[in-house]
Amino acid sequence: MHKQSLLILILLFALSTVSGSQTVRHKAAKTSLVNEIDSILQSQVDLDKIPGAVIEIKKGGKIICRKAYGYACKYNSNHQLLTPAEKMTVKHLFDIASLTKVIGTTTSVMLLADSGLLNIDDPVYKYIKAFDTPDKRAITIRNLLTHTAGLYEWYPLYYRSSNKQETYRVIAQLPLMFPVGEQRRYSDLGFMLLGEIVEIVSGLPLEQFEKRNVFQPLGMKNTTYNPLKSGSFKKIAATSHGNPYEKRMVSDPSLGYQIKEIDPASWNGWRAYTLRGEVNDGNTWYANGGISGAAGLFSTADDLQKLVDMIMNDGMAQRGRFISENTINTFLTKDKFKNGLGWMMDPDNSFMKNGPEGSFGHTGFTGTSIAVIPQYGLSVVLLINRQNTGLLSTGEYYNVTPVRQQVFNAVLKYCK
Repeated sequence: MHKQSLLILILLFALSTVSGSQTVRHKAAKTSLVNEIDSILQSQVDLDKIPGAVIEIKKGGKIICRKAYGYACKYNSNHQLLTPAEKMTVKHLFDIASLTKVIGTTTSVMLLADSGLLNIDDPVYKYIKAFDTPDKRAITIRNLLTHTAGLYEWYPLYYRSSNKQETYRVIAQLPLMFPVGEQRRYSDLGFMLLGEIVEIVSGLPLEQFEKRNVFQPLGMKNTTYNPLKSGSFKKIAATSHGNPYEKRMVSDPSLGYQIKEIDPASWNGWRAYTLRGEVNDGNTWYANGGISGAAGLFSTADDLQKLVDMIMNDGMAQRGRFISENTINTFLTKDKFKNGLGWMMDPDNSFMKNGPEGSFGHTGFTGTSIAVIPQYGLSVVLLINRQNTGLLSTGEYYNVTPVRQQVFNAVLKYCK
């Protein structure tokens, strides 16, 4: 009996030693990761490459890094340094730009498909009669979600429209750029149409459907369109000073976006002030009242994490089942272009390059991104307000893709 007790004590001691050493290693890895993230992001701020950033990294249900860097608003529209510049906090809302496509629109389509109110292989003309034409009849909801519908990649809709109903009509009238399903060409217009389909199927404006069925159930209290209208959001990161890059897209042929029938001088509604709480995307702001399926949402890192957590937990949220695991799997199954429905999954995407199989994410033009690595139970929400520094001498905004890649590599290095 004495020998058995001694053996048990020895075994317990050994187990506690192993557990203790693992804990020490995990703490050391976490410290090393946070130090490296600090080095990456703070150096970008110190070099005036970016005004500020917020990052949230989560592994296995635990947040291992949530930090803010730099400034929420550093420059005015004349590129003068603000004194004092407003410090960034983790509570600041960001214009998440094209993350709207996955956070709002894709999730809405998932819910409608999950409840049987639509099928992702339904033809678009079933909902939008204007698509019942020989060239567009083959376009399905799946094509819109995967950017394979053949639609224009971009079009200055505000030259022909000033509200969402006019915008929907203009998009439906545009010719296709290539045959349906033959190429993947990232298109804002396709996701605007998905927003229209959500409205038609649900009978609700897009923003109301998302608030009731996505944001409120997931506890995303700081996710909204047009945050200035509520008057309750005081911390919002600034983006661009007007829309100088879109103005270039319309008028500078070297960018490859010029539309033959559009006279750049025929419209002059450009904003000339620092955008803060107004969506940067011109089509969403000028032609859709700040709300579209392609852009327009403002959110915080914490709120975005809640939706990511739901997906990582196979459709379960704190209040219970949010969406079926089968629907999650359907939307995160790669197509022939190596991407999911709405979500990017191609490992060649530079913001999550060389991620393990099953990784998914998305980016936004304003500097936002989400990268999720289910294989390791990892997610990275990185929000950068890159536009507030203004255009570079090249006429472009600072490219934050290498920054995203450095952060992603650091997370893989310390958190596998």
